[in-house]
Amino acid sequence: MPAKDIYHLELDRILYLAVRDNVFTALFEEPIGTLLIESENLNLLVFNPEPERIIQWIP
Repeated sequence: MPAKDIYHLELDRILYLAVRDNVFTALFEEPIGTLLIESENLNLLVFNPEPERIIQWIP
């Protein structure tokens, strides 16, 4: 099911994009990544896969 369909079915839920910590550092800490987060209203969950730990929630 495409994400847009889930959005219409689950209006009371907030969708988060899960990204590895190294991807977050490489992309979202750069100026273009910050702009993307702000302009697209992205909710991110940053995680480290090795210890299976959530590093940061960005609503």
